[in-house]
Amino acid sequence: MPLPLYLLALAVFAMGTSEFMLAGLVPDLASDLDVSVATAGTLTSAFAVGMIVGAPLMAALARNRTGRTSLAGFVLVFSAAHAVGALTTSFPVLFATRVIAALANAGFLAVALTAAAALVPPDKKGRALAVLLSGTAVATIAGVPAGSVLGTLLGWQATFWAVAVLCLPAALGILLGIPARSAGEDAVDGPSLRSELARLRSPRLLLVMLLGALVNAATFASFTFLAPVVTGIAGLDKLWISVVLVLFGAGSFVGVTLAGRLSDRRPGPVVAACGPPLLLGWPLTAVLAREPAALLVLVFVQGALSFALGSTLITRVLYEAAGAPTMAGSYATAALNVGAAAGPLVAATTLGSPAGELGPLWASGCLVLTALCLALRSRGLLAPGRRGEALR
Repeated sequence: MPLPLYLLALAVFAMGTSEFMLAGLVPDLASDLDVSVATAGTLTSAFAVGMIVGAPLMAALARNRTGRTSLAGFVLVFSAAHAVGALTTSFPVLFATRVIAALANAGFLAVALTAAAALVPPDKKGRALAVLLSGTAVATIAGVPAGSVLGTLLGWQATFWAVAVLCLPAALGILLGIPARSAGEDAVDGPSLRSELARLRSPRLLLVMLLGALVNAATFASFTFLAPVVTGIAGLDKLWISVVLVLFGAGSFVGVTLAGRLSDRRPGPVVAACGPPLLLGWPLTAVLAREPAALLVLVFVQGALSFALGSTLITRVLYEAAGAPTMAGSYATAALNVGAAAGPLVAATTLGSPAGELGPLWASGCLVLTALCLALRSRGLLAPGRRGEALR
């Protein structure tokens, strides 16, 4: 894999750390900014909505600019938003910085997914996507726990500053390492924006986006509410929350890495191998959550299966959107973030059910079941190769 892919992954690491770190900072944010915990929690929703809206919007605005300039610009805006967030004492201003950061993050991912696919041969999009998404996995393993410790020791502002600073070498690396080829090259010589947007009328593209969103929703439904399972159901100390999150992140790194080697040529077998165990794993985690040893093992396994299956499906979005060379990354990004936003909302409705704190785990199982049922009816989507060839 070319070096520029890893420079993009460094930026994804910084952005992934920011996206996930907020959960551990909400109580301190609420106290310092004199708002309720529920109000502070809307910062997460603001980020998710900004990502969904921002992916196609930012990709459309950046399609006629050079890829290197667009990517570096998005990273620098993301960094600046965190610097302003660290300095402010106003919740509305902080809320606005989260929206701006989300738009920059969405724009970066939309362009980066397309750029990553362009850096490798046409039949290696899955491996390129795996390298890119490994930044998110490493953020879960290292960035989020480190941010939590930093916030505890020095205050939540220090975590925001750390993300802002981390973006600077990523931006420099992009400027020095990404070829000065226009990401909008395809926009000049290829289809028009209207033609690329028209790809969204393709039932195949919409279906594979839905599959990716459902699996990611299942992942975030449980990931968001793992803490009360660890301390409440399993009866472990709060320190074990970080351990569980690191295990989930380590599993996700293993899953996305292994799937990246197979998702281009053998996507069907990846789905067949990962889907049923993932479906059974969430209810099994709910049943065995009171056994700490079993919980720790299952969290790692579910992290691996979730990211292996999810990254494979998102790779199929890039293949199905082959007729939209500058917008394909935004469609994949939107699918990921619709799932990330919807999953916790679905899971939250189960907390008042008889299942209580285990409800999100059962909800994840239902979401995966829905995805697999749709996939079984559309197995042609999981054929290997480029859309113009074997995907027919």
